[in-house]
Amino acid sequence: MRQPLLIEIGVEELPAIPLLKIVDSIKKSWQALLDEYRLESDFEFLYTPRRLVIRSEAIPLKQSDSAIELMGPPAQAAFKDGKPTPAALGFAKKCGVDLDQLSRADKGGREVLYFKKEQIGESTSKLLPEMISRWIGSMAFGKMMRWGSRAEEFIRPIRWLQVRLGEESVDMQLLGVHSDTKTYLHRMVSKEPVEVADIGDFEQILADGGVMLDPAKRKTLIQEQFDQIESESGFKIERDDSLLAEVVAITENPKALLGSFDEAFLELPPEVIITSMKEHQRYFPVFDNETIANKFVVVSNAYTEDYSKVIAGNERVLKPRLSDGLFFYRNDLRNGLSTDGLEKVQFIDGLGTLADKIEREKNIAMRLLGLYMQRVEAESAKSNAELEKLMNKAIGLAKADLMSEMVYEFTELQGLMGYYYAKALGEDALVYNAIKEQYMPVGEGADLPSSIFSSIVSMSIKLDTLFGLFSVGKIPTGSKDPFALRRAVNGIVRIVTKYDLPFNVDDIIELLVDSYESFDTNTLKAFIIERINKSLDANPSVIAAVLASGELDINEISKKVAALNDIVGSDSFKEQFSTFKRVANISKDMDLDRDLTVSVELFEDDAEKDLYEAYENIIKKDYPDYTSRLNALFSLKPELDRYFDGVMVNVEDEKLRINRQNMIGLIYKSFKDIADIKEISI
Repeated sequence: MRQPLLIEIGVEELPAIPLLKIVDSIKKSWQALLDEYRLESDFEFLYTPRRLVIRSEAIPLKQSDSAIELMGPPAQAAFKDGKPTPAALGFAKKCGVDLDQLSRADKGGREVLYFKKEQIGESTSKLLPEMISRWIGSMAFGKMMRWGSRAEEFIRPIRWLQVRLGEESVDMQLLGVHSDTKTYLHRMVSKEPVEVADIGDFEQILADGGVMLDPAKRKTLIQEQFDQIESESGFKIERDDSLLAEVVAITENPKALLGSFDEAFLELPPEVIITSMKEHQRYFPVFDNETIANKFVVVSNAYTEDYSKVIAGNERVLKPRLSDGLFFYRNDLRNGLSTDGLEKVQFIDGLGTLADKIEREKNIAMRLLGLYMQRVEAESAKSNAELEKLMNKAIGLAKADLMSEMVYEFTELQGLMGYYYAKALGEDALVYNAIKEQYMPVGEGADLPSSIFSSIVSMSIKLDTLFGLFSVGKIPTGSKDPFALRRAVNGIVRIVTKYDLPFNVDDIIELLVDSYESFDTNTLKAFIIERINKSLDANPSVIAAVLASGELDINEISKKVAALNDIVGSDSFKEQFSTFKRVANISKDMDLDRDLTVSVELFEDDAEKDLYEAYENIIKKDYPDYTSRLNALFSLKPELDRYFDGVMVNVEDEKLRINRQNMIGLIYKSFKDIADIKEISI
């Protein structure tokens, strides 16, 4: 038999971000408890800022009965001379029965002592207090609170509790709060508890009292209100999903309202306005076409007929923040971009100050510019000398905004403010764009620098951090990577593949290592190779095959992986690959650096001649890309099949054996120039 279940844990206002981080784990935890306690049932988890709710339309009123089977020691070891041994007595004690209540069973062909115990299911009402206490204890919000004289912790103090099973109110205590049949409405409706006579009316009681229980419905309502504002105003609201989720979590009665601010503040870079709105006020920016407007949308939690005061209040709150921003911005422009002071800012122990880091980055940037000069000249239409001067300036000014008032206030705008200041101060477009893009990409799938010039700046910063930290022994271990070195390598991989830049790991290490204290560069090399493996989206065995070829140029690795992965992923490849696996198996122990000369005079079968001629025709040609070359090599399948059908490679005659091994070895080696095909698994 089943009954509806309602669990409502009333709390002081929950912080949105910690809650949103663990919403999925909260659901999984309750599901795990239902499974453990044999109370399988569907449920939904709902929340508002002041309550956590589990609701189930039908939960069993008792656990299902179960049988526990226990296997004991072998019968031979359980009795000696007709008397029970300690093993038998210990098993009986474990089962909680007398020895004569044990039976015997077969286990793996051996007779063992056996006991089967029927376990009668416990009532759900008796189990719920323990389950709820364990559920609350499983919620890992991070920073927790204690209140009153209690030793237990939770994210916020618990103020009321309902545990209802059908018509029954389950008697329990949770962190000092006794269960009851009352709930609380929106604070602007009533501060007194309200009786919930029937849990079927629970959601409607809340709705009548200004509380929308279901977060999905609150989200839908907010989006509909956004649509209405856009339709009536002609503006466009920036719909930030993360901010929307946060607003849903902090409102019980959401109401989207359009506010405005003084147009004078539009002098500020839009990112400053947006940051002031989002980070500090949880406002949504508003745009007129593609230009930020002097408007904002706030989602109010107020319960009122007149929202004009709510709008006015939020407008008053935003004004001083934008005023501060405008003051900082104008001051910074007057002061100009300068790195004065960075010589006093420590970077990392052993690597000096930020001023020292800038000098190392300049050194790296100039060396990379030398490698890619022709490409940068063609891209920018500037001379070698001009580019060197601009590169030196871009690196030199990249961190200057760290000393600005604006970045001191809004640290997340570093780099971006440098871009605005450099642009306003008349610097070259290459310089100010490179400053803006110096940290790109900031994550997986994020935007890349817009030019090779900017890419060199970005890579120089990443490479200095990478080399520097390895040189002072701060190497990522396990899941710990506090300086985001893995992300730095991922970014380099994406940049060089986008712009088709040569980037041989050995050559780059040799080019740059002299700027750092001596360290084991093999560790750095292995780290970079491992990250290449993780960065590329392909069959893992394909990546392993390309890396096993000895290729160390990141760009070439990417091209080879892409070409081979397309071929390996085709429907027909699995059928034909057994032939080439045989080529790899025959050649795997061969020294491919030895003389692999093939003597046509030793051919005894037409299949040998046909295979050799087909191979010679393939290797004599030039191919525009790795895909064409690989397809040509894989086209040897018919000749190889006839060869393996009619020719024995490992014959007794040494000259014939070596000649035939050389033939297969040449084919394998041609593949291995791109990828070691023995590593491929499909």
